[in-house]
Amino acid sequence: MGELFKLCSDIPYLRFGAGEPLVFIHGLGEVKEGWSNQFDFAEQYDLIIPDLRGHGEYQSPGEISIKHFADDIITLLKGLGIESAHICGLSMGGMVAQEIYRQAPKMCRSLMLVSTFHYAPKNLGKLFLKYRQARAENKSPEVLRETAAKICLYSWTRENFEDFYQFYRPNSEFYFKSMEACLKVNNLGLLPKINVPTLIIGGQYDSVIPVWVQLLMHKQIPHSEFVIFRNTGHIAKLEAKDDFNKVLRNFLNKHKMAS
Repeated sequence: MGELFKLCSDIPYLRFGAGEPLVFIHGLGEVKEGWSNQFDFAEQYDLIIPDLRGHGEYQSPGEISIKHFADDIITLLKGLGIESAHICGLSMGGMVAQEIYRQAPKMCRSLMLVSTFHYAPKNLGKLFLKYRQARAENKSPEVLRETAAKICLYSWTRENFEDFYQFYRPNSEFYFKSMEACLKVNNLGLLPKINVPTLIIGGQYDSVIPVWVQLLMHKQIPHSEFVIFRNTGHIAKLEAKDDFNKVLRNFLNKHKMAS
């Protein structure tokens, strides 16, 4: 249902639909097609869905950092002649969305920050990275994939696992570099300055980034909206896709630019 384009900057992305630009940014180890449950937003919006560096088809990425992830998307939007867009990011993608706002606030019509965080204490981040690397050592890709699914999902149905496996394709060369980039995030000073419509979404049983972290973000971002999805883990867009899409649509409809 979409087409893959490449710019001179060589950023792989999907683009289809018509209307106000809406950018979906995937999470760690995911690929752009992981937003397939949201493809029908193309009925109302001009969807732009990129692969982040080291993910999907973006396999000669250069330096991995949240700043560079954001740079790529800003470059992509400028190359497409898009001055501003609604920006939605899941997990690591939510950190990238925050960084896009830091670098180019006027490019953000609204922000949708899903199951993400704004700050990782330095020492805790280092310990967590070492722990995850040690856990992954000598494990087969299949075992790692199943472990990731069990951590990310609340409902362990066969259908949910199959959906998860379809779009979770971590690249061993860049996965931990990307995780390390996430653990360097510090947006404590940024959140109070965000002055575009912002929706924050959390999952009740998210064991990757607990929902109280999104509550803290909500308290820091003036006039933000906060929604918690019951009986979901880290990936509400998969486990509660209909309700997730409805919440996003309601938010976006409220904040469409006056024609």
